[in-house]
Amino acid sequence: MDARGDAELKKELDATLHARKELGDEYESALVDSFLEKVEQRFDGVVDRRVRRQLAEQQMVVARGSRSPQSTDSFGERFGFGIVSLVLAVPLSGIGGGVAGLPGLLVAWAGIVGVNVVQAARLSPNFFGRRDKNRRDSDWED
Repeated sequence: MDARGDAELKKELDATLHARKELGDEYESALVDSFLEKVEQRFDGVVDRRVRRQLAEQQMVVARGSRSPQSTDSFGERFGFGIVSLVLAVPLSGIGGGVAGLPGLLVAWAGIVGVNVVQAARLSPNFFGRRDKNRRDSDWED
């Protein structure tokens, strides 16, 4: 809430407390309900403004055609996934080669490569040369 809204609520609270003193205990419930309704309206207004602002920001991101700020496409994720796959490749190669020889080694590495290709395709939509059919390379194209 902003300072102006806080000042208005403080005035409302002071007026409610003053009215309670004048009217007595029998109107306390109605006065409190009235004040809480004003607080709720103020709170709803703040929430509405924040939601509208966030929606506008998301619409701008979509309109620009870029990924959202919360996107998981980060260097740290790609680097970490690469390191983990290499670390796991050593024991998988040993197990595959030890149990089934060369075919087992080939199957283990095919699985490692497959998982990395799927991860790369997930993080980079045009990894396989796909292009969005609705996207134009230039604004001058029809």
